[in-house]
Amino acid sequence: MSRWTRKDLIGLDDLSAEEICNVLETARAFKGVGERSLKKVPALRGRTLVNFFVEPSTRTRTSFELAAMRLSADVVNISAGASSLQKGETLKDTALNLQALRADIIVLRHSSAGASRFLADRLGASIINAGDGAHEHPTQGLLDAFTILQKRGKIENLHVAIVGDILFSRVARSNMYALTKLGARITLVGPSTLVPRAFEKLGVHVAHKLDDVLESVDVINVLRIQHERQRKEYFPGLGEYISLFGLTKQRVARLKPDCLIMHPGPINRGVEIDSDVADGPRSVILDQVTNGLAVRMAVLYLCAGGVGLSS
Repeated sequence: MSRWTRKDLIGLDDLSAEEICNVLETARAFKGVGERSLKKVPALRGRTLVNFFVEPSTRTRTSFELAAMRLSADVVNISAGASSLQKGETLKDTALNLQALRADIIVLRHSSAGASRFLADRLGASIINAGDGAHEHPTQGLLDAFTILQKRGKIENLHVAIVGDILFSRVARSNMYALTKLGARITLVGPSTLVPRAFEKLGVHVAHKLDDVLESVDVINVLRIQHERQRKEYFPGLGEYISLFGLTKQRVARLKPDCLIMHPGPINRGVEIDSDVADGPRSVILDQVTNGLAVRMAVLYLCAGGVGLSS
């Protein structure tokens, strides 16, 4: 396996299939750390990571913090409300000040697409994109791929349906880039206003009826409606959306017995997915959370200069 040479992780569109496999293999090695009584390795001892979250987050920020701590790095958390951005300081100047304080890695979540790339091109510190607008969320795409690989043993030739608000979803984009490069067949499902045919240019299929794909999918990844990124209504109402695209118990009964049910969170129970389905035996939602820790450990380790770990 070739050596990882990137200082940053901005998006999965940039990565080759080999680079994605390098991260997943490294994550597999790190997953064992979480199963020990002493859940810590000295891989990043002496390094400083700054979680700089201009957008709110619970799972992703906590996951990155725990990942850094398990690698023995020092961690500082900064939110937009507690930063000088509130006083009119630019994102660039804030980041340059963090670098001047010898931050080695900056994990950035921002509402503007391209914010992570902007900093990566200007700073010597490693920049990890924790979600930039509706562009990408690369570690979510990687942990979803890792979860599928762990549960199904392969990704190639699997049929994966991504259901919901594709237009505004950075998770959907990162999943598309990762899974198509690893050989999966992707179908995007949702109302035509949120899943335009233009997505087919990315090498995926588009369907506007969930019921048409249920029997054929091996994995179904359900997304919430991104109300915070929408400036108008893209469907008549939640009732109609649930009736057409909600993953109900009745629809789950039509899935293959070994079909995986995924969700990146946060879940709107009773909207995009029924509570019984989210908590059911086919759901791997909590496995995604656990695997996210291993994947983020791998990403931090590699971008800090570590070599890929393989069996």
